[in-house]
Amino acid sequence: MKGEQEGLRLLAMVLAAALLLGAAGVCFAADAPAEPVIVAQFGGEPASVPATSPSAADDFDEFDAAYSDQPLVSDPLSGWNRAWFQINDVLYRGLFRPMAQGYAWAIPPRPRTWVSNFFTNLLFPVRFLNDLLTGKWDAAYMETSKFVANTSFGVLGLGDVTGGMPKNWEPERPTADGFDQTLGKAGFGPGIYLVWPFIGPSSIRGTVGWVADAYCDPVTYGRFTFLEFIAIRAYKNLNELSLQLEGNEYETLTDGAVDKYAAVRDAYIRYRAKKVAE
Repeated sequence: MKGEQEGLRLLAMVLAAALLLGAAGVCFAADAPAEPVIVAQFGGEPASVPATSPSAADDFDEFDAAYSDQPLVSDPLSGWNRAWFQINDVLYRGLFRPMAQGYAWAIPPRPRTWVSNFFTNLLFPVRFLNDLLTGKWDAAYMETSKFVANTSFGVLGLGDVTGGMPKNWEPERPTADGFDQTLGKAGFGPGIYLVWPFIGPSSIRGTVGWVADAYCDPVTYGRFTFLEFIAIRAYKNLNELSLQLEGNEYETLTDGAVDKYAAVRDAYIRYRAKKVAE
């Protein structure tokens, strides 16, 4: 009975923290990044945050071209979703982004990148377990190698000492980014579309995956008070957003969109379909 109470208490704490300060960026990259931001070598000048493609707009064009045949997600809660999308958008532009801009002005890029690398390294269990569950054995091996190297020689993951390694350090398929991807590969569809307060776009599958990821996050098991736990999450998200101010994907997608809500919804679903296909 005591064990069940502890489990329910842990789940309640995780969900409450998510609803309060789940993702300050209100972007559909709600998942933790699969790779560290490769800027955090301890010497030399910090580089700019790398992009996986020339621009965020190109990324969305690729999603549209490759996944335009994906059926639209069921959206029976569009009233709720649109209302919270509007609130989240106002909070992002009026509160979260200005806070991130002030933080970026006060803290140089290199220390902010060390923080990002630290949290990315800390989320190794999420990536490793999902690599195993999806049969990405080479990715699981590479993740383990990077974790050991960055923890040992990168001062607990502050430095990404493997960032400059040859491409043979990269697995054949991209490493798993969480249980949402694993469930998708197992054949589970996204279910209905959801927009969570202060978090942003998700789905039934994405929500279940997020909770499972939280149970694999070492921070969840730290001996923190509830407020300390929230503060850690909030700082992680604020720091991450400060590194994404230039070429922010959410702003690229919504600025000038006729229907911002539909644009974010469709891009999110196609992006998750792309991740499941990897």
